[in-house]
Amino acid sequence: MRIIRPIEAARVCLVLLLVGVWMAGSVAMTRPDVRQSTSSATNWYKGNTHTHTLNSDGDSTPDEVVRWYRSHGYRFLVLTDHNFLTSVDGLNALHAADEKFLVVRGEEVSDAFDGKPLHVNGLDLARQVEPQHGTSVLDTLQRTVDAIRAADGVPHVNHPNFRWAITPEELRQIRGNKLLEIFNGHPEVNNIGGGGVPGLEAVWDTLLTGGILVYGIAVDDAHVFKDPGNPAAAGPGRGWVMVRAPRLEARALVDALDRGDFYASTGVTLADYQVTAQAMTVKVAAATFSKYRIQFIGSGGRLLREVEDTSAEYAFTGSEGYVRAKVLESNGLVAWCQPVVVPRR
Repeated sequence: MRIIRPIEAARVCLVLLLVGVWMAGSVAMTRPDVRQSTSSATNWYKGNTHTHTLNSDGDSTPDEVVRWYRSHGYRFLVLTDHNFLTSVDGLNALHAADEKFLVVRGEEVSDAFDGKPLHVNGLDLARQVEPQHGTSVLDTLQRTVDAIRAADGVPHVNHPNFRWAITPEELRQIRGNKLLEIFNGHPEVNNIGGGGVPGLEAVWDTLLTGGILVYGIAVDDAHVFKDPGNPAAAGPGRGWVMVRAPRLEARALVDALDRGDFYASTGVTLADYQVTAQAMTVKVAAATFSKYRIQFIGSGGRLLREVEDTSAEYAFTGSEGYVRAKVLESNGLVAWCQPVVVPRR
């Protein structure tokens, strides 16, 4: 897998329209409703929320890892070593700058049940979270999510198909988690599924169709920085998020992720993304010589419309349940916009 270095968009304007409530402790869709976000955030920040260093099983020091991301145009980085909360104060003293770059505290809380690896990232944790050792896959995941929330962190469930550890039914029952990896750059996480097991994007649609409002993220899960271009290694620069937040500050960034104010990408940059009560519009910051398809996807993963162009609009009919947009580039790069709930008409 080659290293992706996208050109940042000159102008990105996003109005995310997201409706959800806590119901019985889980994130669930309410009666469909589309309403305009009141967020005044207009700043966009490219970041990665899943990265490893020598503090767990990476091959490079935190300083080397941070230098790679800053030098490659990222605006923020979350260090998430396995069961280790890396201090970021010294790193930020060296590398951070107002509205230019920031390192955020994080941890990949790593546990297992019946031989299945169960990993949940905690973003901007106030303290380290120990493995919770539950009585089942679901119980272990739920205890971990709860412990991350108790430590003032924002959780996201990592690579469900890594060693085929987590089923869609188990994901459906987790309470308090809003973020799910739908793309992970590690070469052994089975993003597209196989052997009767669905891929991560299909799992996302299954959850959304079942009324569970979760947001899809793309990450590196990088471990290898000594040979970052090796496609067989877990190198950096393969998946990221573009977060809309009022400022480059840890809590502002993770709160924006938690409410779905972002899109995920493996190399496609958006120039414009807007949602009104009537329609969704997507425009791509097109790369030279690339071609694009823009898809609008609804309940059940149904393809509602596809346009072979750099811009497209989808007019809501009221029968979709939810609508999300996906942009496919001719060399295999992708961007995923977050789902919006459409009112029934």
